[in-house]
Amino acid sequence: MTPGGAGVAQRHDQSTGGPAGLLGIGYEPGRAPGARAAVVDGPYGGNDGVYGPDDTAYGPVTAARTGGDGTDPGTPDLGAGLASHTAEEVLADYLHQQSADFLRSLRLHRESGSDAEGAGEAARQLRRAARRISATLHTFRPLTEEDWADQLRSELGWLSGTLAREQACAARRERLMTALQRLTGRGPERSDRTGRGERGKRSDRPTPSSTAAAAPSPSAASASSAASSSDPDPDGALSAGAARAGALLDRQLTLARTRAHSAALQALGSSRFHAVADSVAVLASEAPLAGTAAELPADEALPPLAEQAHRRLADAVAALPLSRAGYPYNAAALAADQRQDAPWHQVRMLVRLSRYAREVIAPETSDLRLGEAGRALEWHRDAAEAAAAAAAAARTPRIAPATAYALGVLHADQRHEVEAARFAFGRVWLPRTPDRTG
Repeated sequence: MTPGGAGVAQRHDQSTGGPAGLLGIGYEPGRAPGARAAVVDGPYGGNDGVYGPDDTAYGPVTAARTGGDGTDPGTPDLGAGLASHTAEEVLADYLHQQSADFLRSLRLHRESGSDAEGAGEAARQLRRAARRISATLHTFRPLTEEDWADQLRSELGWLSGTLAREQACAARRERLMTALQRLTGRGPERSDRTGRGERGKRSDRPTPSSTAAAAPSPSAASASSAASSSDPDPDGALSAGAARAGALLDRQLTLARTRAHSAALQALGSSRFHAVADSVAVLASEAPLAGTAAELPADEALPPLAEQAHRRLADAVAALPLSRAGYPYNAAALAADQRQDAPWHQVRMLVRLSRYAREVIAPETSDLRLGEAGRALEWHRDAAEAAAAAAAAARTPRIAPATAYALGVLHADQRHEVEAARFAFGRVWLPRTPDRTG
C-alpha cells in the first residue's frame, strides 16, 4: 500500500471525502472526518457537537509532523515565547481567560430561555471552557494547590458529562438513522412514501363478501404462489426490518435524550452546580497556584510538564495494535468488545491533554498531527457508541426477526466504521514511508 492510499479498496456504498471515504482515499491532512470535541472528564468523553471555529482554527501550523525517519517532534520548541514570564503569570492568564469564557457561556445559557439552539450552543461553549480548565489543572498540577485543583477538576468532569449526554443521544440517533438509510439505499422521503404505501396496502384488505366474489381458482392461487417463490426480494427483509429498527432506535434514543435533558436541567439548578460556578468565579480573578509558581521561569517550569503529557500519549499509542490496524479491512475491530475499545478512548483523552498543554504554553503554534489524530479518534468513539446502541436495541425482548437482522447489519456497519477510524489514526500517527522508485 502506498502512502497516498493507492490500492486501498473502497466500499461500494460509501462516498469519498467523508469518514466512509477515508477507506478509499486514505487519511490526508484537511480531509479528516467531521467529529466532535472531547471532554477531558465525563462518561462520554464529551460529545460536543461539530468542531466550532475555536476548535478547528489551530492557527498557523508551525510544529513539524513526524518525519519519515520515525522521529517525533515532541515539544522541544515550546518554551521560546515564555522567557520573560513566570509560570504563575502564564498559568493564571490562561485560567482567567477560560474561567471568563465559562461564566460568559453560563450567562448566555440562562438568557437563552426557550431558544433551544441558543441554549445548546451556550452549553457547548460552557463545556469547552470546562474542558480546558480541567486539562490545565491536570497537566500542570504540581504548580497548583493540588487539593483544590483536584476537587475542581472532579466537579468540572461531572458537569461536562452531565451536559454532554443530551447532545450525545441526539448525535447518535442522527448517525444511526443516516446509516440505516444508507444501508437500505432509501432517503427519508422515499422511506416515508414506502411506509405510507405499505400502510395503504394493509388498509385495502378485502371484505369477506368481496373475497368470496373475487376468489381465484386453486390453480390460479398455486400459480401465484409459485411466481412469488420464484421472484425473491433480497433487500425486502432488510428494508422491512430497517423501518422497524429505526422506529425502535428512535424511541429508545429519544427517551434517553429526554432523560438526559431533565438531568441537565436538574444539575444546573442544583447547589452542587452553584458551588462549581462559585469556584470558577474565584478562578476568574485569582488562580490558586503553588507559591513556587511565582518564582519559577515559565520556560523552565511549563515545557517539561507539557512534554510529560506528550510522553504519556506516546506510551499509550505504543500499546495500541497499530501494526494490524494499518491494514484496511483487517476485521480486528468487528467484535463488540469494550475492552478492545478502551485503550483507544484513553488515547483520545491523552491527545486532548497534549493539545491543550501546547495551547497553554504556545498558543501561537499548533501540531497538525494532534488535531488530525483527535478527529480520527472522535470518529472512533462515535462509531463505537453507535454500535453499542444498535446492539442494545437488538437485545429488546420479543422483536421481529427482520428487526433483529437489520439491527445486526447496522451494528456490523458501525464496527466497520470503528475499524476505518483506527486505520485513519494509524495513517496520521505513524511515520510515512517514502515511495519506492525504480
